[in-house]
Amino acid sequence: MSRQMVRPGGRSARVQAAVHAAVRDLSAEVGRDALTVPLVAQRAGVTPSTIYRRWGDLRELLSDVAVERLRPEGTPEDHGSLGRDLTAWAEQFLDEMASPTGRAYIRDALLGDPDGGNAGRCSAYAADHIRAIVTRAAERGEEAPDVETVMDVVVAPLMYRILFRPDGLDTAFARRLVARLLGSDEV
Repeated sequence: MSRQMVRPGGRSARVQAAVHAAVRDLSAEVGRDALTVPLVAQRAGVTPSTIYRRWGDLRELLSDVAVERLRPEGTPEDHGSLGRDLTAWAEQFLDEMASPTGRAYIRDALLGDPDGGNAGRCSAYAADHIRAIVTRAAERGEEAPDVETVMDVVVAPLMYRILFRPDGLDTAFARRLVARLLGSDEV
């Protein structure tokens, strides 16, 4: 997690954007394992001391970039029912997080953040999406579980399998979790 607050549009935000872009570009070009603070600084057009002062070390920088990359864009799509909305969200979540890139971002987010703040931020991203889905369902008059129940029954098992037992993990697993949550055979 960055050591300083970022003001939108200020120099700090421009530095963060340049450094994050440099990390992403260099990771694609030379690979994550070849990254160094001086290499990132040179690409971003800042001094290495700027990176050290703001992020502390390469691991914290990679963690900050990972958390930003794990933030979902927009709100979950409306598919017309709680079951279809949750299923589509769970399938997309699984697809993104179980990919090699997704797993690398999860690893980086957690490794560079021993106090757990990044894990909390990533969890909040998922909870915000779930909240939007269950709120929309309630507005349609559907009975909807609370956010924490969805996190416990759907998101937690997905994350466990992504991190520790990825073999054989597929969208059918995500669909079964949603069906179990909703007490149905299919959604």
